[in-house]
Amino acid sequence: MGKNAGTEFDEFIAKEIKTYAGVAMPVKAGLLNRFFVSKAACKKLHPNPDDEFSIPSVGPSYRIISDYEKKFIHNENTNGYYYDGEEPIMVEKIRPDGYMILNGHHRWAAAVRLGKPRIPVKVINVTHEQEIRDIIKNSNHDKRVTLDLDEVVFWNENNGPAEKALPFPINRIYKDRLRLGIPALFNMFNKSGYDIWIYSSKFYSTDYIQNLFKKYHVHVTGIITGTSKRKQLKDDKNAIQDLYSKKYLVTLHVDNDVVLMIDNKTKDFQEFNIDGEENWSKAVMDIIKGLDT
Repeated sequence: MGKNAGTEFDEFIAKEIKTYAGVAMPVKAGLLNRFFVSKAACKKLHPNPDDEFSIPSVGPSYRIISDYEKKFIHNENTNGYYYDGEEPIMVEKIRPDGYMILNGHHRWAAAVRLGKPRIPVKVINVTHEQEIRDIIKNSNHDKRVTLDLDEVVFWNENNGPAEKALPFPINRIYKDRLRLGIPALFNMFNKSGYDIWIYSSKFYSTDYIQNLFKKYHVHVTGIITGTSKRKQLKDDKNAIQDLYSKKYLVTLHVDNDVVLMIDNKTKDFQEFNIDGEENWSKAVMDIIKGLDT
């Protein structure tokens, strides 16, 4: 690349963001569009204005882009394919055309700067702020429970045994395993009048997570993914938190070691330690049953 390549690419990003500002809007992708990893034209991928990559005072990092460029060149010279071994770019379908990048900006930038025409993408649907508002508005419950999908809900060998894997061929689609007892615990929450909200710093498709839990015969109310990367959610955090507080009298946060009960009116809270070395889910259930009596 020439010595002005960085400046030229900065201008390219700025032009892309200006072109789609006030025009782009997310749309839900259909099942076939989400089911497979596919290759999309690099020019159909657009930088996300809410990502740090697109904020001039923060990113992009040309050191990271350069490292990917070198890796891609090495891959192509060695294996014949520049993107060998890399995760697909996580994208969301948008109008009027193409996809908004959710995760993988620097890999995309390296491919663009190397003149690569196509790149592997995984299309997902994510929950947006207006959808969160609609879920809260339409709920009939005044209690909610929150859990971290990555640290608490999905199986981690450090947290003990897992639920039995789903049968073939469903397990080829829904590969993530649940912590032992999670379906029973969620079933208890459903029957006890709690809305279940789960959060993840990773980008999962909301459809994937919702359908995964349906396979275990439980319902999840709200699914918020990509929490560490989505600037808009961070900016709207106080407004959304105010909606939660007005809707729900009580919020329970279930962690690996503690259940935190928050009175959303007074902001008072209580902590209940989970003694679940042998049976974590039963220990949580016992705490919840004690609170509801």
